[in-house]
Amino acid sequence: MAAISGKSRGKSLMIYADAQVKIPFHDIDIMEIAWHGHYVKYFEIARCELLDKLDYDHLRMRDSGYAWPVIDMHLRYAKPASYNQILNVRAVLKEWEHRLKIDYIITDAQSGKRLTRGHTVQVAVRMSDGEMCFASPQILLDKVARIEGGAS
Repeated sequence: MAAISGKSRGKSLMIYADAQVKIPFHDIDIMEIAWHGHYVKYFEIARCELLDKLDYDHLRMRDSGYAWPVIDMHLRYAKPASYNQILNVRAVLKEWEHRLKIDYIITDAQSGKRLTRGHTVQVAVRMSDGEMCFASPQILLDKVARIEGGAS
């Protein structure tokens, strides 16, 4: 399940998407908790939902001539997720003018208690020559402006 919403933060809009993840057997260790490395995958699920809602998923990025590699990632674990637990993973678009910075928060879907938080940073790379861009391409700016304009 995913949603995108706009929520006023003063003059700018908070753009986010939510995804639910149920911890499967193949993600747990002997203590029946999710192995820490799988949280990257949970972030990715929410990030894909966010980018889908912006209408700028992987295929549209590629077709626009840009790749967006992750160049930085931070995770902070507060409590472990366990087998069959349902998580809400929220991805929030924080920066987009020069890079994509997406914040994440993972909470227990039932109680709302925070389990994990973190962020990723991605930069635009022109696929034609492999050069990193120091400003986001206009296509991304237009996609964000469309969401902001639609929620006002």
